[in-house]
Amino acid sequence: MVTPIQVTLGELNLPLLAPMLIAIFGGLGILVIDLIKSNLHKSLYVMLSLMIFGADLFTVLGTVQGRGFFDLMLFDGLSIVSQILILIASMLFIPLALTSKRFHEFSYPEFFALFVFMVAGLQFMVTTDNLILIFVGIETSSLALYALIAMHNRSHSFEAAVKYFTMGAVAAGFYAMGSAAIYATTGSVELWQISEALSLGGGNANMLLITGGAVLILVAFAFKLSLFPFHTWAPDVYEGASAPLAGYMSIVPKVAAFTVALRIFSIYIDLGIESVQSIILILSVVTMTLANIMALVQQDVKRMLAYSSISHAGFVMAAIAIGTTKASTAIFVYYALFMFTNLGAFTMLWISRHKVKAFSDRFDHPYEKFAGMIKIVPMGAVVMALFMLSLAGVPPFSVFWGKLYLMSSAVDAGYIKLAIIMGLNSAIAAYYYLKLIVFMFLREPIKSVHIVHYNISRPLMVVIGIAVFATVGSVFFFDKLLTFVYAMMSVSGF
Repeated sequence: MVTPIQVTLGELNLPLLAPMLIAIFGGLGILVIDLIKSNLHKSLYVMLSLMIFGADLFTVLGTVQGRGFFDLMLFDGLSIVSQILILIASMLFIPLALTSKRFHEFSYPEFFALFVFMVAGLQFMVTTDNLILIFVGIETSSLALYALIAMHNRSHSFEAAVKYFTMGAVAAGFYAMGSAAIYATTGSVELWQISEALSLGGGNANMLLITGGAVLILVAFAFKLSLFPFHTWAPDVYEGASAPLAGYMSIVPKVAAFTVALRIFSIYIDLGIESVQSIILILSVVTMTLANIMALVQQDVKRMLAYSSISHAGFVMAAIAIGTTKASTAIFVYYALFMFTNLGAFTMLWISRHKVKAFSDRFDHPYEKFAGMIKIVPMGAVVMALFMLSLAGVPPFSVFWGKLYLMSSAVDAGYIKLAIIMGLNSAIAAYYYLKLIVFMFLREPIKSVHIVHYNISRPLMVVIGIAVFATVGSVFFFDKLLTFVYAMMSVSGF
């Protein structure tokens, strides 16, 4: 007779689910409010979303590290850091809904509910080491994000949503096949058990299957992180989405994807499986280089920033192959600094929107639109220039410190050539960032077209002000940020 397994509530450690439950019930609460009283002003839903994310962040900071819910949930330093970044970026994005009456998707409570559900899915992704639950988190967040893009309700938005959905479906297939291959060999979908099985060794056939599974999962994350050659969807999707949502997409889903990739591929790196490490390094170098080359020839600032985000993702991907605690720390330090600058840059595109394509029949944000911006909106030109200089890695602005720390981690680990390639790519990237500054400060405004309407509302000024403060003042808090993230990575064993 089989003895039933006795599980107590204390052993389940259900408080580990609290951050995700806050987001899930918060999203359901928004939908219930709309059922009870429809046509409420969007400011209510903005405030509710901010309260949900604030309570979620407070819960994350107060939750004790450990395992729970049948050991499916893993709340460690890596989970805490990634959730903090996800929630802070979400709290910066939501107030942008108050900046415009033109884009109607922000008037729908469904938009805010989907956004909250997407964040919950991302939190599940980073708070588990179970391959199945990671997949559930990926699909939950992705399905919500497809709908958010389509709600922009333009032809480019529908096209972008379909492309993103198609690429996401392909990535899901690769992830499922890779996970199945690993499960067939190790008999587990828990990463810690997979690590133990791999450390015990195996025959060549088994190692071939395990490595093949890792490559399939790497392809899946190459789609999610828009790494070469799976990056082609990103510029079109960013162009079709609203500017703030494009900026959000360039940061938050990638933070979650990097967290999961670090959990999975650190197993292979620690065991010295050089084939996986070499593939990651090649993907990193090719992505950052080709994305920079493509950004050089873009005629639209939004597409340039899209290729820029791809290059930054390739830049950061190298840290996973390096495999040291310093390199793992660099991933989240980099994105903590990059987050404010990149979201600020996309937000500046948001305020320079216009109803008709007066400057180009093809693009919404051609470089010509920003010609002479210093004479039209001087403060806006200065702020945009600050963001461009930071993205270029010019000291003492924020992204410079992230690039410097990541390159130093490569040097410390003996990857001198990799560090040199990173430096050369930063120099290439400076050209297309400075190109926009030249248009804003040294070109004359185009008189033959309508003047661009710059909508600078108070919520938007607050978001941009925070982004500018983080970009310019990073030198004062970089050391504390580094100390915190490094401590979290050390505790988690990365």
